[in-house]
Amino acid sequence: MDTKTIMGCLAVFGSAFCFYLATVIIKWSSMAGLKIDSSLFTFARFIIGFATVLLVMGIGGHKIKIVKKRLLIGRALGNCLAVYCFFKGVELTSVAQANILNMTYPLFIAIFSWIFFKTQRDPVAIFIVIIAFAGVWLILAPGKMAFDYNSLWGIGSGVSAAVAIMYLNLSRQVHDTHTTLFFMFGVGTVIVFCLFYNQMRILTIEELNYLFWCSAVAIAGQYLLTVGFKYVSALEGGIISSTRILLAAMLGPFIAMDPSLSLSGWIGAFLIFVANVYLATRKAKA
Repeated sequence: MDTKTIMGCLAVFGSAFCFYLATVIIKWSSMAGLKIDSSLFTFARFIIGFATVLLVMGIGGHKIKIVKKRLLIGRALGNCLAVYCFFKGVELTSVAQANILNMTYPLFIAIFSWIFFKTQRDPVAIFIVIIAFAGVWLILAPGKMAFDYNSLWGIGSGVSAAVAIMYLNLSRQVHDTHTTLFFMFGVGTVIVFCLFYNQMRILTIEELNYLFWCSAVAIAGQYLLTVGFKYVSALEGGIISSTRILLAAMLGPFIAMDPSLSLSGWIGAFLIFVANVYLATRKAKA
């Protein structure tokens, strides 16, 4: 590989680590005894992201160019729901479980593509998805026929992330990066504020510190992902992004004080990872 490809791979891997670290910061705030609701972390991520996009557009002289507003709004709504469900999953379950379940979004993309796009129906991909959902079950209820309903937040983040990415794919065909991010962060800020205005309150310096760094790290991950995909293929980027599953499984007990995954949990995480890699490979070949 040449230098640019190596740097691209490192950037995509860095984005996966940043997305994981953002959720670890949420857990750290809880461990510090702070009661910061998930809606506040979501709001902070969107409003700081919006300010960042405005700054970048102002410096670069970029303008908003709207072609199909419904695609921009669909992307914003899906992403807003995905982020909130993801952060809520971290709050109510574990960092590892929330990250692994969030990374099921490629599986739901395969399912939605089968339902809504006849030309993209792939029986082999659906078979792989079924195997991956066996992995999800191994993570959610290892060793017992019970189900923790808080895990639905993690699954919900995977479903809504799939919707958001499908809208993103359609939107990027007619909109530039800055227009897409402007709507995603701007609309997300308004939605979260309107839905959770009763959670808005005066925050302490310590709380603001956690909110800022969680948002800053996640936004850094978004930019690293954008830069990285400029120099790597969709296959390479998809596989490297999926390493967040393994990062969450390995690092959880050490930096987030998560309980170690059981053997069945590791098998489940591995099945989801392999399914994501297969789907990325199949899409790249197509």
